[in-house]
Formats: sequence, C-alpha cells, structure tokens
Amino acid sequence: MHTFFHGLLLLVSPRRTWRSIAEHKAGAIKVIFLHTIPFALIPSVCWYYGVTQIGWSVAGELMRLTPESAAPMCAMFFLAMVAGVMFVGFMVRWMSESYVPEGGYVASFSDGVRLISYTAMPFFIGGLMGLYPVLWIDIVLGVAIACYCIFLLYIGVSPMMRVSDTQAFLYASAVFAVALVAFVGLLTATVLLWDIGPSPEYMY
Repeated sequence: MHTFFHGLLLLVSPRRTWRSIAEHKAGAIKVIFLHTIPFALIPSVCWYYGVTQIGWSVAGELMRLTPESAAPMCAMFFLAMVAGVMFVGFMVRWMSESYVPEGGYVASFSDGVRLISYTAMPFFIGGLMGLYPVLWIDIVLGVAIACYCIFLLYIGVSPMMRVSDTQAFLYASAVFAVALVAFVGLLTATVLLWDIGPSPEYMY
C-alpha cells in the first residue's frame, strides 16, 4: 500500500515523502500497476465524462463530443500517459551514468519509473478538472499543476538518484528536457492519429 499512498502524501509533504519513496524500493511493474495505472485513469475517465456529458462553452456556444468519438481518444490518452511514464523512466535510467559520479549509485529502470510516476501525481489528480471543463480555469490550474510537477522533479532527483544537489539540478534539467520532447512528440502523434484514426465529433 506504500506504493499507492506515497503519491497522495507527495502532494502535502514532498521532501519527506521522496525520502520515504527512495527507501521503499518498489519494482517498476508494481509501481505501474499500483500507482501509474490507477491514477492515470482519473484524467481519462473525468475528461470523458466532462466532454461528453457537460461540455464546454466557446463564444457562448456549448460544445460536446459524441461518446463514440471521445471513448477511443480517452483510451489513447490513458495509454499515452502510461507509456510516457515508462519511456521517460527509461531515459532517467539511461542518463544516470552521465550524471552519477564514478563509483556512485547507478539508477535502475524501476528508479526511473518511480521518479516519473510520482512526479506526475499532480497531473493525474488535476485530471479531476475534466469533470466540469471551463477553459480559462483549466489553463490557469494547468499551469500551476505543471509548475508543481517540475518542482517535484527537481527536489526528487537528489534522494531518488542519490546525487548531490548540484548534480541533481543538472540531472533534473535533462529529464525535464526529455519530457518536453516526449510531450511535443505526443502532440504530433495526436494530430496524425486524427487523420488516420479516431477524430473528434462534436455535438452542439
């Protein structure tokens, strides 16, 4: 149960919780099934409900997606989140040899998955915004959530990767850059999939 509740504790006591996460060495599969997948369901399910049942207003006109078009899009959103955690987690492992001093602790794939999955916790919980989509509120809260995720990443690298604060800053910056590239790639893939696969169908 530590794997599940660590994510919630990270929101209220991040530094102490990161140290606890570093001590409880859960494997990658355990983290993915007990943390990543359950919490990644929150934004997927909430946004499906919000865009199909509540809708959002554009220029005073209420818009919604049809359930048939929203279902595969939210399913791909869920899969992309899980795959994204695994990919960036792998990159954390791959970069560890460059940022860990000679003879120091070399991170495993499990360490990378734990770091990224828990770092994404505010994003997962922020998915609750999807229950009632309001564009300007979503933008403001989205920026705040992104900032907190970045904060968690920067303070989590040192205890998780067992490096100094200086090395942790450089390490976290590299991980952040990889995450941005992965996000841009995801957006590009989404546009391409709209042309060859599921695309949004609107109801007015």
